[in-house]
This record gives sequence, C-alpha cells and structure tokens, in this order.
Amino acid sequence: MKMPVIKRLVETQTLESLVAAEEALLEEQTPAFEVEGEDEGEQLTHVFAAIFILNHMQDHGTDFKTALREYTAKVRVSIS
Repeated sequence: MKMPVIKRLVETQTLESLVAAEEALLEEQTPAFEVEGEDEGEQLTHVFAAIFILNHMQDHGTDFKTALREYTAKVRVSIS
C-alpha cells in the first residue's frame, strides 16, 4: 500500500470511476484508468483505500489527511 498512489487516485478520480475500477479488478479486467501497483492485489488495495477515503471525506466533512488516518487505523486493527 503506497500512500502517494492513494492520494493521487483521490485527487484525480471520481467515486464512480473508482467503483468501476474496483469491479474491473475483481473481474480480472483492466480498469479504464491506470492504477499503480505491483500486482492486481496492490492495485485493488489502492482503489479500495481511495473509495473509503472519498466516502469518509463526504460523510464526515473531513480532509484527506483525517480520512487517511482513519483508513490506516482500520487497517492496523484488522492486522492485529
């Protein structure tokens, strides 16, 4: 998971395009736009994180950094 890639997706893609990219990756297809990542798993992680962050920003009226911290906190909890 690379934060600069997630930030770039949040800044350049709409929620709708990210959801479409997530669906494409899950169906082993190529998304309509480039998603950086070493493999499809990492690309999917980047897209999923960007979707979570955009939703969090809209739902809670927060900025990118706050939403990113919330996402990484959830990841840490799921790992431990």
